[in-house]
Amino acid sequence: MIRAWLFVLLLIPLFSQAAIEATQFDDPEKEARYKQLVAELRCLVCQNQNLADSNAELAQDMRRKTYELVQSGASSDDVVAYMVKRYGDFVLYRPPFQLSTLLLWLGPFGILAGGVAILFIFIRGKGKLADNQISDNDLQRAKTLLGEEDNNT
Repeated sequence: MIRAWLFVLLLIPLFSQAAIEATQFDDPEKEARYKQLVAELRCLVCQNQNLADSNAELAQDMRRKTYELVQSGASSDDVVAYMVKRYGDFVLYRPPFQLSTLLLWLGPFGILAGGVAILFIFIRGKGKLADNQISDNDLQRAKTLLGEEDNNT
């Protein structure tokens, strides 16, 4: 009996975190646009979740503002422009290609090019080591250490 109560007490915080947002739309097109927007915009608190999936308070505020803008007749571009103006390009999963996001766009290619260059240098270095010949003195010394006699001398 105590285990059952303990289990229920442990589940209470989970239920208190779950929030259900009821949004009513007068037009199915607006509802579709709203769902698309909250799926495309990033939660600034969670950083790896979109607004639709996040339960952070900021994400709830951003969803509410998105709902208000869509209901008032704003286009998707207007809503995105509002969010970018207020929160910056980080709110977008696909930020625009500009000077401030240059590293974000070109960084992965730079890392890949660096890795290929290091691999190329490593492979070329291995080939040069294999080409080195053993001197006659080293060969004679090795035979002596191994106890082999040189039949040619």
